[in-house]
Amino acid sequence: MAVDAFVYGAVRTPFGRHGGGLANVRPDDLAAAAIRGVLDALPSLSDSAIDEVIWGNANGAGEDNRNVGRMAVLLAGLPTSVPATTVNRLCGSSLDAAMIGSRTIETGDACIVLTGGVESMTRAPWVLPKPSRAFPAGDMNAVSTTLGWRLVNPAMPSEWTVSLGEANEALQVELGISRGRQDEYALRSHRLASKAWEEGFYDSLVVGFEDSSTLGLTTASRDEGVRADATLVQLSTLKPSFRKDGTITAGNASPLSDGASSVLLGSEAAADLVGCGPLARIAGRGASALDPHRFGLGPVEATNRALASAGITWSDVGAVELNEAFAVQSLACIDEWKIDEHMVNAKGGAIAIGHPLGASGGRLLGTLAKRLIDSHERWGVATLCIGVGQGLSVVLENVETNRP
Repeated sequence: MAVDAFVYGAVRTPFGRHGGGLANVRPDDLAAAAIRGVLDALPSLSDSAIDEVIWGNANGAGEDNRNVGRMAVLLAGLPTSVPATTVNRLCGSSLDAAMIGSRTIETGDACIVLTGGVESMTRAPWVLPKPSRAFPAGDMNAVSTTLGWRLVNPAMPSEWTVSLGEANEALQVELGISRGRQDEYALRSHRLASKAWEEGFYDSLVVGFEDSSTLGLTTASRDEGVRADATLVQLSTLKPSFRKDGTITAGNASPLSDGASSVLLGSEAAADLVGCGPLARIAGRGASALDPHRFGLGPVEATNRALASAGITWSDVGAVELNEAFAVQSLACIDEWKIDEHMVNAKGGAIAIGHPLGASGGRLLGTLAKRLIDSHERWGVATLCIGVGQGLSVVLENVETNRP
C-alpha cells in the first residue's frame, strides 16, 4: 500500500537584510529557532517522535559547522537520539530537504521528518586556498563564500562561471524582458508582501527572533527587506549592478539575506502523534538541469516534471510560489509557462522578503500551503532556480479540497 507524505506545519524566522537585524546571530542559532518554532506550534508532538531531521544549507564553511542540521537539533534541545543530516543544493537546499524527507516517508523509513534550511549570508566567511607548501612567498587572496562561484576550477568553460547577475543580464538580452517590466514586477513584490504582513497572513508562519548574547540583544519580528513605500520612480533611478548598460539593479533582484525555515512532514498515520491533521499532501516532485549560465530558467522544466508526477496540468494549478532570485528570471519562467502572473507570489516574493539561500525552499512550501488553505485552491507549485544550472519543484495538494 502506497504511503503519502504530508505537510503538518511550517514556520520560519523573519528574513533579515545583509548586515541587518540578524547579523549578530549564528546560522546554527537561526536554525535552532526555526526548529523550536515549528515544534512549539505543535505542542502535542513529542520531540522524541521525530525520526529524522534533513536540513538545507548552501554555505557550510563557517559557523554552519558542516552539518548545521545536527548542530541545530542539539541547540534546539531535541533528544540526542534524533539524527540529522545537511544537504546542499545551493538555493534549492531546503526544498531538496523536503523532497528527500517526503521520499523517506513514502518508502516507510520514517513516520515524521523535520525539514528546513538556514543561511546567514552576513556571516558567511572569507576563505583562503590552502598552499601546497608551508610559508609561500607570494600573496594569497581571501575569497567570499557569501554568494556565487569561488575558487573556480580552470577546466570549467568561462561562459558557465560568470556571475549570477551577468548570467541573467544575458538572459534578459536573449528574451527581451525590459528594465521597466522588471521594475514593475519588483514593485508588485514589495506591495504584495507589505499587504500580506499588514493583513496578518504571516503571523502564524513567522516566529519572532530574540537572542541575548555577548554581542547584545538581537530582536527581529518582520522581514526587513519589505518596502511599503517603494515606488516605480525610485526603482527606475537605481543604477545597473552588473553591466553599465544593463537592466538588473539592487531593486529588481533579491537581496542578500539571513534567515531559517522549517517544515514538518509526516505520513497520514503521523496525525495521531502530531495532534492535528495535515495541511497539504506532497503530490509531485521534479528536478531538472541545464547549462549553468541559464540557471534562471531551471524552474521551467522542473515544474513541468512535478506536474506530470502529480498527474495534473497547469490548468489545475491555483497558486504558485516562485523564488524571485531576479525579476528577469521570474518573468522568464512565467512567460515560458504561459500562466497568469496574478497567481504567482500573491503574498510577495524574495525581491521584497529576501533570499537566504538555504532557507528559501522551506519558506516557499510554508507560504504555499497556507495560501492553498486560505484560497481553497486544490493544487499549488513551489519552485526555484538554482545556481550552476538546476531547478526544483514540488506540487502540493490542499487536503481540505480532497476530503469527501
